[in-house]
Amino acid sequence: MPDWLADRAAVSPRTTALIIGEQQWTYGELNTAVSTTAAYLHHNGVRPGSHLAILMPNGLTAVCLIHAAARLGAVLIPLNTRLTPTELAWQLQQADATTLVVDETFAEIGEELKKTANCELLIVNDQLSMSRDSSSQFTIHNSQFIINPSLQAIVFTSGTTGRPKGAMLTFDNHFAGAMASAYRLGLQPNDRWLSVLPLYHVGGLAVIFRSCLYGTAVILHHRFHLDTINQSLDHDHPTLISLVPTMLYRLLQSRTNWPASLRLILLGGAAAAPELVKAANQLTVNNQQSTINHSQFTIHNSLFNIHYPSPIVATTYGLTEAASQVATQTPTATAQKPGSVGKPLLFTKVEIMDENGRSLSPGAYGEIVVSGPTVMQGYYNNQEGTEKALRNGRLHTGDIGYLDADGDLWLVQRRSDIIVSGGENVYPAEVEQVLEMHTAVSAACVVGKPDPEWGQKVVAMVQLVPDHTLTETDLLTFSRARLAGYKQPRHIRFVAQLPLTASGKIHRKAILEQMQKETQLNTDRENTDG
Repeated sequence: MPDWLADRAAVSPRTTALIIGEQQWTYGELNTAVSTTAAYLHHNGVRPGSHLAILMPNGLTAVCLIHAAARLGAVLIPLNTRLTPTELAWQLQQADATTLVVDETFAEIGEELKKTANCELLIVNDQLSMSRDSSSQFTIHNSQFIINPSLQAIVFTSGTTGRPKGAMLTFDNHFAGAMASAYRLGLQPNDRWLSVLPLYHVGGLAVIFRSCLYGTAVILHHRFHLDTINQSLDHDHPTLISLVPTMLYRLLQSRTNWPASLRLILLGGAAAAPELVKAANQLTVNNQQSTINHSQFTIHNSLFNIHYPSPIVATTYGLTEAASQVATQTPTATAQKPGSVGKPLLFTKVEIMDENGRSLSPGAYGEIVVSGPTVMQGYYNNQEGTEKALRNGRLHTGDIGYLDADGDLWLVQRRSDIIVSGGENVYPAEVEQVLEMHTAVSAACVVGKPDPEWGQKVVAMVQLVPDHTLTETDLLTFSRARLAGYKQPRHIRFVAQLPLTASGKIHRKAILEQMQKETQLNTDRENTDG
């Protein structure tokens, strides 16, 4: 298996590879920094087949560690920086981590994990990877190491519906995904991908590898900070940006136009409301804002013969177990068919199946089942989970959707999120869409709270538009005209901000826990009063 970064550096050494704040690195400079990092790891015992865990925010050092692990043939284990030490220790043990690398902000937690997870600990700072001088004290010859052609990383699922599982992803998975994504969305030599997703998220990891394969630049941010991202959009000239609906909504609340350079917003992570897509596409392009000639960003790729006028939002559906994208809709198709996530990518097959594994006809709701070269090898150290997810060469996602007559995929709901109340199935996404139709509602999350009589009760947490007020009675009156009785929320709680996961998705598990705690507190008060 080739070293993608070394090959890219040999071909395009002076091309910009990475932009972080005011600093930039060419592919030649990044390759040198990765060689330094790889030599440091090798000096500290990392070898082909080692399981290398990293715990740190997005940044140069994290990028270098990702590439260095590949160069050494080590298996990467990117860890969620928002987890507790107990959760992290479990993942390290589950993944058989041999070495944990942390930056100085996680040094204290690292020392604790070294004991509980029984792995070697390396504490690094930015100086490890800041050198642009090939005469650095740490040198390494690429020919010494052969990248493991099978396992590249163990990436843990978000765990919003249970204990996280470590998806085993290969270099072949990433390569197939990169080629299929470029085939669908086009590719430009001047592309700059603005990435706000954490590098422990498969979407963030995919951007690092894809840009290296394409020879394009990554504009990397530590996290989604509204003011910082707006400034980056206006001054760093990105051509692509990956967002989840919550992020896009916040941008729309703060902007009146898109920069002239921006040709594509890849929108995924959750089902996007058609109104959100329409609003994003209606924003004007500020041609005076960018010093770059807008003509060079005409969305035309002679290699794939793709031409895109405005609009710019492309909806997508993906998951960790399929190395990010599964289906993606072009911007033009997204505008014509908002709500869909488009056709499966090149090489990927999507089927809709019932509980008995039978394929369903167009329009019928069922489980989304995926097959193709991006599908993971399985879950590490989890044979039961692997056998449940991978059957007959197909990945059973647990997500509910349907294919329309054109072969476009529509995402309805995660199966584990479906509410069964009094024997009736309630799809939270359907209820959320109705609640969000109210002009005072910014976002809604509907969950099923355990109930002794009904099995589950429909409850909702609602985030209001700033400076708007709304009562539970008013919102329920609004929804009764649009939803069947069994789908109505039995309780609505208003909050200033819905809890989010690290990747910006609405955190259903946290919301359900909050709603359950609220019920318990009310019960305790009633018992005390009585």
